Amino acid sequence: MLPLFSSFNLKGIPVKNRVIMPPMVCFGYAGDDGFVTRRNLHHYRERAEGGAGIIVTEAACIRKEGRTANSQLGIWSDDHIEGLSHIPEIVKSYGAVSLIQLHHAGLIAPESVTEQPVAPSLNPNYPNARSLTVEEIHGLRDDFIRAAVRAQQAGFDGVQLHGAHGYLLSQFASTFYNRREDDYGTILKNRMRLACEIIDGIREACGESMLLTYRMGANSPTLADGIAIAHLLEQKPIDMLDVSHGGSMVTLPRPPKGFDYNWICYSGTVIRQEVGIPVGVVNEIRTPERANYLIENNLADFVNLGRPILADPHWVSKAQHHEEMIVACLNCRPRCKWYTDSAHCPALQIRMKKELY
Repeated sequence: MLPLFSSFNLKGIPVKNRVIMPPMVCFGYAGDDGFVTRRNLHHYRERAEGGAGIIVTEAACIRKEGRTANSQLGIWSDDHIEGLSHIPEIVKSYGAVSLIQLHHAGLIAPESVTEQPVAPSLNPNYPNARSLTVEEIHGLRDDFIRAAVRAQQAGFDGVQLHGAHGYLLSQFASTFYNRREDDYGTILKNRMRLACEIIDGIREACGESMLLTYRMGANSPTLADGIAIAHLLEQKPIDMLDVSHGGSMVTLPRPPKGFDYNWICYSGTVIRQEVGIPVGVVNEIRTPERANYLIENNLADFVNLGRPILADPHWVSKAQHHEEMIVACLNCRPRCKWYTDSAHCPALQIRMKKELY
């Protein structure tokens, strides 16, 4: 058996393989109320059936005004619990571990969502955003904690905090965005204070049995900063790090010659060597051979396959059993057609033709 399909014990919870379906927002599936729809449930059923070991439900927003789009899933109200509960029920029925990502967009929330986004500090690139007061930061902290409690009540095995891609927690972590001079700015310990307070609050409210993972930005704004953040999160402790980018594209790590993966995946492998907790890597992994290489050579504990599993929900089972040709993501440019309108994803058209004939 290939290492990619070996099991893993994650804090006492068995994971059947090393593939994670990361949180990929289904734009247009939910309505302005943030409630789960039948379309959401079909989406996760298809992909749970496809064999991933861990499925992370797309970013669910802890506040309505913190969304990246008006169709984003919500977890800001107890009213969301019942609808959300159907997702882990489906996912776990296929033997996968079920997590949900908790999210707030911060200063990059669009005008369609809020007229005045909030941020760690003022930013000339985002003139409409305002700086948060300490009291407001505490309110956001409590909203993240309450959202985790709702996730637990809905039946998820755990949560993932979204601390990457230039969203709110990522903004606080990075000197590129955070220019505060109080207890939530300047040194790393202060820039990570909000995230750490959320982690402590979730542990207290939900108990130690709940999985708590963190999607972090490796370049925050440099890889050295990302490594320092990883060490800090390891000490909390976080149960798993999921390493992606930090939103800023000013300082990008350079993979060494002969490393056949991009800088985001490379950064994850570097952090994997720096910490003693499980690490997932991501970005342009795509093929079973590339995914397996990372696991086989101890460069990662898990691989995140986002667009590959959007393009072919049964990517994992096909790769494991060699049943049929995988329908590959075509990496559409200049923008992913699945995100624009999933019905127009060319990989979906290819799958439909194969099923028809």
